[in-house]
Amino acid sequence: MSSERLVEVTGLVRRYGALTAVQQLSFDVRRGEMFGLIGPDGAGKTTTLRVILGLLAPHGGSVRTCGLDPLHDRRALSNRVGYLSQKFSLYGDLSVDENVAFFADIHGVPHWQARRDELLEMVRMTPFRKRLASRLSGGMKQKLALACTLIHTPELLVLDEPTTGVDPVSRRDFWRLLSRLQREGLTLLLTTPYLDEAERCQRVALLDHGRLLTLDAPDALRAAEPGSMVEVVARPRREAVALLRGQQGVSDVEVFGERAHVHLPQVPRDRAGAAAEDLRRALLASGLAVDLIRPATPSLEDVFIARLRATGGAVGSASEEAVS
Repeated sequence: MSSERLVEVTGLVRRYGALTAVQQLSFDVRRGEMFGLIGPDGAGKTTTLRVILGLLAPHGGSVRTCGLDPLHDRRALSNRVGYLSQKFSLYGDLSVDENVAFFADIHGVPHWQARRDELLEMVRMTPFRKRLASRLSGGMKQKLALACTLIHTPELLVLDEPTTGVDPVSRRDFWRLLSRLQREGLTLLLTTPYLDEAERCQRVALLDHGRLLTLDAPDALRAAEPGSMVEVVARPRREAVALLRGQQGVSDVEVFGERAHVHLPQVPRDRAGAAAEDLRRALLASGLAVDLIRPATPSLEDVFIARLRATGGAVGSASEEAVS
């Protein structure tokens, strides 16, 4: 991955009337990496992308995209950037082939036919090239949109929640395509509320209400969390969670379905096994059934919630949307 920065955001502020949607946000995207802006609805992700693309003016700070001022150099920037928005933005009354041809014409791509054939083969849409876009499934529409976005061979691909509303199989296929593009040298900047998708990025910025909570590689963020964590599956769940929260050394218990993540900030990670056994004994002594208890590595969900708590954010609503 190159040290060259394709996107530089410094102290970005963007307001909508009295609402400050983005607050002093700073980050950069390096050539060849996949960078994720992660957070729930209302975190400022889409607003930030729109400023980066020159679709909105900043109210403070500075933004450079591909070395250009995106607001004043929007025409030049459009030839170097591909943008895939949240909603299907192609033409339903045109066929797959016709949609790609239309976007090639918009971008002034010469001799685009070979490029179209290559892209449709890559996204496995060749058998459907005569089908109207309105008759495609949600996942196929996103693949067609990706092909149209790539027809002019951009150096930066910007994607705003590209898999929202897409079925799990299509979602997995779409991420395979993105990973392939990144391996081939394309730079990707994307937003998603799904923290499992964020794991695929080289670096992520966790956002809440327009603020930057933290920024680093997913592995580095997990490793930086203090103390230990123990994963517990016990029954009845409500009683087990209440007991765990009352144990000495437990700072927090977060529930994800049947699993509970127990945070022990003062316990070194090499002592997590012993701490898990202490918790097991406490649960069994209270007559609760323990199906699973083991040391665990913090997930990005855990990191997000911990950073949100540290800044005084509202964990309930944010974590429900950010954790998927």
